[in-house]
This record gives sequence, structure tokens and C-alpha cells, in this order.
Amino acid sequence: MHNILRWVILILLLIALVQSFTKNNSVKKVSLWLLISAHITLILGLFQYFNSETVGFHLVENMGGFGNVMKDGFARFWVVEHITAMIAAIILITMARGKTKKENYNAAKWLYLIALVLIMAAVPWPFREAIARPWL
Repeated sequence: MHNILRWVILILLLIALVQSFTKNNSVKKVSLWLLISAHITLILGLFQYFNSETVGFHLVENMGGFGNVMKDGFARFWVVEHITAMIAAIILITMARGKTKKENYNAAKWLYLIALVLIMAAVPWPFREAIARPWL
């Protein structure tokens, strides 16, 4: 579910970004669905983070502490980089939603754009060898 919602977020984020650049009022509805999707994905991701043996907090225990996690690219990505970038992106999406409600589309478009860059950088795309996950 977490993986599928990634695609929902990316599609809605691209639509919201285009609509905020064109100052289209329908961005208000899209931004609401984007906000809901992002927060549901966050909840699912946090559940995985604290309950998975392979991609979350348990890696710290299994590897003997944060020092060892930071030395391993795979573990560092899942324990630190992915969650930090995604939480930052969701904060930006939430801020952009507030700007959109106030019809401040100029501020919203930049917040959406930065959120998109963060998400694209922190997704474990199939072509990223050490951390790759399937498309679906």
C-alpha cells in the first residue's frame, strides 16, 4: 500500500504543481487529496519503520548502533535519509496546502516543487542498485 500510494502522491503532486503555476482554482481540491494521500502514506511508512526488521528502526539494533548504520549505505538510506526527506516533503506539502487555501499560488508552487525534488531523491527507485525496490 505504501508503494502504491507513492504513485498517487507523485501524480497529484505533479497536477498540483502545474495548477499552481497556472493559478488554476481547481488546485484546492487536488491539494486536499494530495495532503490526505501524503499523510496516509506517512502513517503507513511510520508503521513500517518501527515494525520492519529490514528497512527501519530495528536495523539500528541489528547492526549495533547508529555508528554502524551510518557506515552502511543501505541502512543509512532506510534509517535516516528516506524518512527524513519524506517527512520534510510532507511538511512542505502541508504548508503548500495552507498557501493554496489562501490562494497564494506563488508560494505554493515553490513548496510543491521542493517537495517533489525531495520525494524524487528519496524514493528507492529500481535503478538505484543498493536500495532498489520494484516499480509496484
